[in-house]
Amino acid sequence: MKIPSQVAENARSTPAGTVWLSRLPETLRTLAARWSLTVGDPFDHEDLTGGWVAPVRLPDGTPAVLKLANPHMEGEHEIQGLRFWDGDPTVRLLEAAEDYNAMLLERCLPGTTLRSMPENEQDFVIAGLLKRLWRPPVAPHPFLRLSLMMKHWSDLTFADAKKWPDAGLVREGLRLFDELPRTATSEVLLATDLHAGNVLRSERKPWLVIDPKPFVGDPAYDPTQHLFNCVERLLSASDRMFRHLGDLLGVEHERIRLWTFARAAAEPRDDWNSKEMLAVARATAP
Repeated sequence: MKIPSQVAENARSTPAGTVWLSRLPETLRTLAARWSLTVGDPFDHEDLTGGWVAPVRLPDGTPAVLKLANPHMEGEHEIQGLRFWDGDPTVRLLEAAEDYNAMLLERCLPGTTLRSMPENEQDFVIAGLLKRLWRPPVAPHPFLRLSLMMKHWSDLTFADAKKWPDAGLVREGLRLFDELPRTATSEVLLATDLHAGNVLRSERKPWLVIDPKPFVGDPAYDPTQHLFNCVERLLSASDRMFRHLGDLLGVEHERIRLWTFARAAAEPRDDWNSKEMLAVARATAP
């Protein structure tokens, strides 16, 4: 069984991931037999680090994708999110094995990522997808609140306090992690990880979303991942980008800015000496 190096490295960074990685060959054999799949070599590129993902064929020859997801808090309800969105605007969930955190998914063909388009054109696609994703789930539902992810992040960041490069910036970011979820005027189901690498060209629709990490919370949070994937523009024209995306999404641009700053300043990370994240934090600071 081939396992891309970045998938293995990411898995070994946590105890749960290490266990998941050790069981991966057995998991693949079990699910390939359960769903009668012909399995190809896994996809291997920089956007795929959180799980083992490979092209497969169903018994009738239909192309699909098998995703064996590395368990982690942020992706805990991906299966339920795909059921909620039901192919609009995400890939369709064909089958799921929740005990294995495994998904059999619609195959996007040709599967080109949105990165193939200029960044300023990506803005319009991302905004259109977000507006289709943003629906309030009806209770009872399984989805966690965005405030819980912020609490989780804050705990991890506080544990690294000795590594902070600018304590004032980090503390202000942590303050906003607490404040922004409480002051949201509306709450919807968020994708939380929507960027050009997680949007694929397909035959069914021009673009479909993959790899959502659903949480219920402030819509102004959701453009931030796209912004972090356009860091040169973000650093050179941050105010223009916030206003532009705010107008496209019908969201208060100042809240987008505050969320972007909070993440750049206080999101947990392996490398607290990242000059890029520090530059974004300073460029977007309140």
